[in-house]
Amino acid sequence: MKMIIGGAFQGKASLAEKKYPGLNWVNGEEADWETVKRAEGILNFHAFIRREMQKGKNVSELAEQLISCNPDVILVSDEVGYGVVPIDAFDRAYRETVGRICTKLAAYSSEVTRVVCGIGMVIKHD
Repeated sequence: MKMIIGGAFQGKASLAEKKYPGLNWVNGEEADWETVKRAEGILNFHAFIRREMQKGKNVSELAEQLISCNPDVILVSDEVGYGVVPIDAFDRAYRETVGRICTKLAAYSSEVTRVVCGIGMVIKHD
């Protein structure tokens, strides 16, 4: 597993598509769990988590499930834990959940790249 993370609109998708050309990417804004389980690469992984939570699904074991069924996937996700803490309870829970899931996935990943202004910096490499 490899991860590309960073703030919104920082060029993560462009960097991912350049770094891994020819990969079959799915969009977390639209993908269901069956698609995620088989994906080579997932853009907007944070949006997948949000959609699952909005459906009322328990995502507490999502990281472990993804590691088990798709250990070689390339994940691209926004870092949503910066800035002002949301007033809305769901948005706070979503923010915390994305952080917890991505922390587990980053610990498992062989490489984590953080993108700022379109520039990727490898912050973990096994």
